Amino acid sequence: MDNYVNEVLKQKIDRTIKNLEKNNMKGYYAKNVEALHDLLATLIEEGSTIGLGGSMTLFETKALDFIREGNYELLDRYAEGLDAEAIKKIYRESFFADTYLMSTNAITEAGELYNVDGRGNRVAALIYGPDQVIVIAGANKIVNNLDEAISRNESIAAPANTKRLGLNNPCKEVGYCVDCSSETRICNNYTFIKNSLEKDRIHVIFLNENFGY
Repeated sequence: MDNYVNEVLKQKIDRTIKNLEKNNMKGYYAKNVEALHDLLATLIEEGSTIGLGGSMTLFETKALDFIREGNYELLDRYAEGLDAEAIKKIYRESFFADTYLMSTNAITEAGELYNVDGRGNRVAALIYGPDQVIVIAGANKIVNNLDEAISRNESIAAPANTKRLGLNNPCKEVGYCVDCSSETRICNNYTFIKNSLEKDRIHVIFLNENFGY
């Protein structure tokens, strides 16, 4: 990435972190994946139970590998051999985890989190349940306002996830949301978090790279 572009994006991250603090959420900057892992080791106590939200970012930053290799009790929704009932059980157990790891569909520079879920298990844990929520986000997830957050989901996150999951929703073919009524629609639960009632329960870690959808 060009150094000047990198500096501009870092300034955007810094602004967003300051506004997260105003909204009772804690913001951090990790200069690379290794620094991210070091920060996770600081934030998460060994022996903690950890739940996961569906996220490509967790794979791309190797945060999931870091947790799997550490001294943690991982409720691993991605483990091999799980059937639908086992996954459903993990979703419910994750609601009571010590720490919940996820990314976000978008975050405004005002320090607000915007997410759209299919089942709602991810946003449910974000809103209430685990004692600590850690959100990992690339600079590509930062938008100016709620309108841009909605647009980002409709034009990037929703169609990309539909393709990844192999679903035959209309956005798979056209590349943007058409507000479908498909039986396999993944945009069902919309949440916009402006403030955390419990101070510093939600931690947001930024990397100055593009990760996830």
